[in-house]
This record gives sequence, structure tokens and C-alpha cells, in this order.
Amino acid sequence: MNIKVCGITEMKQVDQLDGLDIDFVGFIFHSGSPRYVGNKLSTAEIRGRDLDLKKVGVFVNADIADVLEAIDDYQLDAVQLHGDELPGICEDLSTEVEVIKAFRIRGDENIDRLVAPYDGVCDYYLFDSATGNGGAEGGTGTQFNWDLLIKARIEKPFFLSGGIGPEDARKIREFRHPDFFGVDINSRFETAPGVKDMAKILQFRQSLRQ
Repeated sequence: MNIKVCGITEMKQVDQLDGLDIDFVGFIFHSGSPRYVGNKLSTAEIRGRDLDLKKVGVFVNADIADVLEAIDDYQLDAVQLHGDELPGICEDLSTEVEVIKAFRIRGDENIDRLVAPYDGVCDYYLFDSATGNGGAEGGTGTQFNWDLLIKARIEKPFFLSGGIGPEDARKIREFRHPDFFGVDINSRFETAPGVKDMAKILQFRQSLRQ
């Protein structure tokens, strides 16, 4: 079970997550987010660091030039496109890094119809909760109906996201889908926006991997 911790803003916490055997760390490059990394974590802090986890940049309808600049500056391994990006953007970026396309789930969404245009142009999907503002920033603390995924074929590795907390480890272990790849956690593991509670993350990791 892969674990992605999103919304990190401190190099110290990146190192701690690496020590906890976390698989992915997410940096949010959307300036409207309280977890915006651009003015908190410098490129000098992260460039050249020997890390086992994958560094993911999270973008919302960003200009492709800005995404490419961040890939280079922060030596990103993957990008997560969390807005309304078209398949062509995913395809262009897939020549540089792995691409995670995020989808904000509303009501009784037809998952297979939603993801079909992106099947050949990204590496992973991520399913998150939508909110009144579109859910573009993530970190909503709410969950969508996971049963929608159980009914879908999907046929690409995907992350579950949206409102996952420490108490959800058992629910996640019991979730079944052949393409279920990992979980994305964020706001419910924080002491403040962008600052994670490492004890909660360790406990969750241990419960999840029993």
C-alpha cells in the first residue's frame, strides 16, 4: 500500500517522511492554498537531496511553463494536475515526469466516462472530494462515496484522497479494487496548515500495513 503525504512545506518534514518509509511527498504550487510551498521551501533546500520517496508537485490549471520550471527547480519526480487540465497538457508533461491526474468527485459521477480521455496520457489517477469551491486545493477534510470506484473499471493505478484520517486505516484495508494503488493524506494529519503530525502518520502507516 503506497502512501502519499500532501501539503508539505518544510524540508525537515520531508526528511522525516523519508525516514518513515513514505512513498510520495506532495508540494502544492497553487498560490491560493494555505499549504502553498513556493514561499516556504526554497529550491536550494531540496535540490540534490538523496531521497527514497518521490517528490510530487501539485498544480491547479497552471501554465505549462511554470510547471516545467518547478520540475527543474525542485527536481520533481511527478506532477499532480488537480484542476481542469486537458489531456494534451498531461501528454506534454508525461515526457518529462510521471503524471497524476486528479478528479474531484461530485455526486454519482460516472468514473469510467470521467477518466476515459486521460487513459493514454498519464500514469496515475487520484480521486478527491469536491467542495463548493470546486475542491481544487484539496485538503477539504471530507470524503466522497468510494463505492463509485468499486463499480468502475478504471484500469489505471489510482490514489484515494479526500478526508482520510488516522481512523480510516481499517476502512482502507477493506477497500477492494484491482487498480487501487495508494492513499493520499493531508489536512487530517496536521497541527497547522502545511505542518504534519508525524506521530499520527507513523501510527497510520503501521495500521495500514498490518
